[in-house]
Order: sequence, then C-alpha cells, then structure tokens
Amino acid sequence: MTSTEAESVTPDTAMVDAFTVSGLLDRYLLALDTEELDDAWARTLFTEDAVVAFPLSRHEGIAGLARWHRAALENFARTQHLNSPAVVELSGAGASLRANLLSTHVHHPGGPGPELFTTGTSVTGAARRTPDGWRLTRLSFGLIWVDGVPPGARG
Repeated sequence: MTSTEAESVTPDTAMVDAFTVSGLLDRYLLALDTEELDDAWARTLFTEDAVVAFPLSRHEGIAGLARWHRAALENFARTQHLNSPAVVELSGAGASLRANLLSTHVHHPGGPGPELFTTGTSVTGAARRTPDGWRLTRLSFGLIWVDGVPPGARG
C-alpha cells in the first residue's frame, strides 16, 4: 500500500469496505434461495477469474457460473441458507472473509429416505476491489457436519 493509499483509508472507509465485502456473501446466499441466477447476477458478485468450491464440485471463472449454480440447485425443491456474520480482514485492494453456514435442502417429493438434507459448513473467501466495486474472487465451502442424504444417494 502506498502512502497515498494509506492516507485515503480511514476507519470509516475500512468499515464500509468490510460491510460491503460481508454483504457480498449475504447477497450470494440469499440469491441461492430466492432469485433467478443468471449471468447478470454473477457479474454483480464475482470477478471474471472467480472460483467457487463445494466439497464435491468446483467452478472456475465467471463464464457458466450461474448455470453451474442453477444445475446444483435443481437437485432440490427448495433451499434455505443461513449464515453467521462474516469476519472480514482488509488488505489494500483485497479482503478475506470467513463465516459459518447452515444449509437446509428440501428434496423433491417422492424419493426414499428423509425429506431434508442439512449441512453445517465453514465458508472462506476472498474479494478484490474492482472498477465496478468489491467482487468475490473465491468462495470455498467446507463441511463440518451433515444430516440426511445428498442428492443421488437418496435413490
């Protein structure tokens, strides 16, 4: 960070930046449950080189990212993602974040086994300040616990 950059970052600016980065995770998780995921959605949240990694799958780059998410969500009748406040650490034009996540996935009716598949997950990520504002460069989800059965294992 140059001395000019250091002088322009005030505690108020840092607080706004941290809030903005945390809000990216909030908007991402809420959108999974309630919004139409399209390329415009992806561009408001992610950089061109973004990586999203789940325990069983991973996507690199913004191209196809919305389609990848839609395909994963089609395995369920509906979902609900509840996250803790994110802890954000700023470093110049970059930031890291971490949070906890409870995800409830409701299977489509008619399959054998339990209706719900729930997970407790740790979320880590990174963001970068771009000309269009803060964008996520990486989100990584690590399982802590699982209850129920994932899609494909249900029958």
